[in-house]
Amino acid sequence: MKRCVLMVLILAFMTGWALAESKYTVQDKELIQKTLKFQDALKPGELSLDNVFGSIRVEGTEGPQVELTANKTIKARSQEKVQQAKEEVKLDIKEKGNAIDIYVDGPFRCQCQDGRGYKRRDLGYEVQYDFVLKVPRRTRLALYTVNDGDILVKGIEGQFEVRNVNGKVELADMSGSGQAGTINGGLKASFLKNPSADCSFSTINGEVELALREGLSADFKLKTMNGEAFSDFETLPLPAQAGKAEKHEGKFVYEHNQSTQVRAGKGGPILTCDTLNGNIYLRKYKAD
Repeated sequence: MKRCVLMVLILAFMTGWALAESKYTVQDKELIQKTLKFQDALKPGELSLDNVFGSIRVEGTEGPQVELTANKTIKARSQEKVQQAKEEVKLDIKEKGNAIDIYVDGPFRCQCQDGRGYKRRDLGYEVQYDFVLKVPRRTRLALYTVNDGDILVKGIEGQFEVRNVNGKVELADMSGSGQAGTINGGLKASFLKNPSADCSFSTINGEVELALREGLSADFKLKTMNGEAFSDFETLPLPAQAGKAEKHEGKFVYEHNQSTQVRAGKGGPILTCDTLNGNIYLRKYKAD
């Protein structure tokens, strides 16, 4: 019952937003280009990009600096609302030491915790940023967006945290490890070098697909409610682990862990793949 209610709320949210967007008949576009630098080019930098509306594309390069391009689109009910959007919505960029923080700020942000949340409000306008960035390959990434865009990351060797809500996530030719997830969209990740640390890949409505190198040694936790899991690698089942124990009325109650756990090769880092509505695929990497 809870899952049905959740799905109804998600559909209602998406339908309501589509109706609101149809009222935006005026548009204004701007191209933003900047070169950003890490203070110490010999050490891996950290880049955080927190978007709300729009896509994010990041590519790893051999260069020492960050090249940012952002296509900004304002959709509004009137020219007056366009001007209001320009005054209220800002692209905040901070360079401090070996960290770069890029933040889309506006009245749609919730004033909770660190202010990085999002709340739906009818402001009479919508501001979309579509980002393209070229960064040093060893950069540690934290990327977030909510609506109207996918996230694509290619050729990164550093750690990553990637989150979307209504859109796909694709990680291509990676060599690092980390976490990636979305809610409404598929998730793909391919690795030039198999992860050396634990990773997690999750969605609710979509497939999870990993492409990993030959000679893989890893342990997998695979979980799908409405789908199946497939593997190109030979795997052996692992014993199911008991869930977290809680004491009730003098007895220990263990939460059931519904993940299927398997081992490839000799085992190693734990790679977690989780979806509600979709299949899970563990494929062997094939170069384009």
